[in-house]
Amino acid sequence: MFKNGKSLVILLIVLLVLSFALAGGGGYLLQQEKQKNSALQEELDEVKTKQRITESNLLKAQDLIKNLEQSLQQTKDQLDSISKDLEQEKSARQEALTRIDQLTQDFENQKSLREKLEAKLTDAQKKSDTLEKQLKALEYSKSELEVRLSELEDSGSGNVELGKIEVKNDVKQASPAEQPKAKTKPAKKETTQSQEGKILVINKEYNFAVINLGSKDGVRIGDVYSVYRGSKLIGDIKVEKVHDSMAAAGFQQSDMKERLNEGDKVVKKTA
Repeated sequence: MFKNGKSLVILLIVLLVLSFALAGGGGYLLQQEKQKNSALQEELDEVKTKQRITESNLLKAQDLIKNLEQSLQQTKDQLDSISKDLEQEKSARQEALTRIDQLTQDFENQKSLREKLEAKLTDAQKKSDTLEKQLKALEYSKSELEVRLSELEDSGSGNVELGKIEVKNDVKQASPAEQPKAKTKPAKKETTQSQEGKILVINKEYNFAVINLGSKDGVRIGDVYSVYRGSKLIGDIKVEKVHDSMAAAGFQQSDMKERLNEGDKVVKKTA
């Protein structure tokens, strides 16, 4: 029984020693664990601090990214607008170049047309000067013809015999043999509906003929006479100017001046 009690004491001592040893070791381990926990807590706090800083930086970065995205979108919109403006400007430039080419072509055409018109104007001016000279010559010829008609009228006879006289730019003087032989007063013709006479002078420049019938024969302006060569009808002439013993009559047909001869018979048309 003594032995059992001694063993129990020893066992208790061992257990106590082990308890103290375990308590010391547990305390040491606990102290080490506390130190580790403290270090870990510090690291955790530092990590949390860094996390908060990182989150703040992340928010700032997100805001920055958002602003950058907005700026990027605005820049993209501006680029699109600039691209459209460039396309419109390019199109307008192309249209302007086309318009310039067209205007250049029109200018060249107008220049060519102007040169042609100037050439035509110069030619027309030359023709006008020529026609003016011809007109002056014809007026002078007409004046001489009127003087000649007056002289023939003053010679006093409706039966004056004239040689072949064709008036162009001036009136040809009749030869002495063709002048009236004497100023004999002819018997007054009876005015009837079948007045007859003949052509004395043909003026091809002014398109009229002089007949040996005048106001004393009953001739009036507007009377129409038929011209015959023998029994052949040549055409009609219309009285435009009347003197005492002769009258000037215009051609009714354009080719009359080529078909008439001096001495052709004229008969007044009754209807």
